[in-house]
Amino acid sequence: MWCTVIGIVLGVIVALYALFELHYFLRMCLCVIAARYIKKRMHILETATVCGLCLTNDVDTLLYHMNNARYLREVDFARVDFYERTLLWRTILSKGGSVVQGATTIRYRRFIRPFTRFTISSRIVYWDNQSIFMEHRFIGRTDGFIHCIALCRQRVIQCSVEDVMATLLKPIETATSSTECLEKLENGIESGGNVTTVTTCVEYAAKLKPEIPPEVAKWLEWNDISSACLRSGC
Repeated sequence: MWCTVIGIVLGVIVALYALFELHYFLRMCLCVIAARYIKKRMHILETATVCGLCLTNDVDTLLYHMNNARYLREVDFARVDFYERTLLWRTILSKGGSVVQGATTIRYRRFIRPFTRFTISSRIVYWDNQSIFMEHRFIGRTDGFIHCIALCRQRVIQCSVEDVMATLLKPIETATSSTECLEKLENGIESGGNVTTVTTCVEYAAKLKPEIPPEVAKWLEWNDISSACLRSGC
């Protein structure tokens, strides 16, 4: 009987691995749990960092460096960590919106060798009314060298990015520290209530909004040209 049960369980596990990227989903769940319940909250304009390690299942066919596709996979986990710790994801949901990946560009500078530790830093570099632009850097733990840098355009749908950022950036009257400010903001989001502010949210957010970086401006120009070409049937 036990042999049958064990055989069925093993068969289900094999089937799940065959039908789904099970390791990806399990790790994503762990990232969400760690970011939500273990790690500290962050301000939306702060830089989040997560640690990584290049393992044998990350290498490419040459077996001596990380597969190029793995970088974007690691960015997924880093982005989820940022979403949870800054309350960005929950703020978007509270406004009836959602977020999808609109575009990505990545530049590789140096190999990440097997069993090499690295850190991924994630931050928002710009936003407009429709999209949030994030930068992710793969940094060596020993020498601080930037092995890779990625720019991602997060397209927010069914709500305004300016409204989302205004909510996350607005000052809170009764908060005495940044940690308390985030706690009050989180409570306001979860209860669906309003948080008292000392000025209009949009005006305050506009003061904190960074200038568009030149590389992002050029990348946006390329995206617009590409969209125009595709619409014209090129």
